[in-house]
Amino acid sequence: MAVTAKAYGLFAKSLAEKKVDLGSDNLKVMLCSVAYTPDQDAHQFKSQVTGEVTGTGYTAGGQLLTGVSLSYDPATNTVKLDADDPSWPSSTITARYAVFYDDTPSTAATKPLISYVDFGADIATTAGAFTLTLDANGIVRLSAA
Repeated sequence: MAVTAKAYGLFAKSLAEKKVDLGSDNLKVMLCSVAYTPDQDAHQFKSQVTGEVTGTGYTAGGQLLTGVSLSYDPATNTVKLDADDPSWPSSTITARYAVFYDDTPSTAATKPLISYVDFGADIATTAGAFTLTLDANGIVRLSAA
């Protein structure tokens, strides 16, 4: 099973238009089923995401990210957005995707998408912990190179 992570292409547009502030906005991650088909080039807002999972131990809209940080690496000219690994303890859910987005704007049609992770297959828990281990490269990296 190959896990892949990608930034939404229009995330850069959302940054340029000041629709997202990574340093102060509330960022969330939601889980989606195989019913969602990510479109890296067309999806810009949460309202375009379908197939959010439902189940015990999971709240609609996903989970607020904690420990959010931005760091700059001068050796690679990149900015990294990172956070603590989110977890849904005692959950009974099945997910195929994790979708990261800015939850600060007031409506789903204005909440910018950041990135998504494709687990490569359905991942399920039954009264257990669903933990998303974030890559060492973070949620997203922005390059000035």
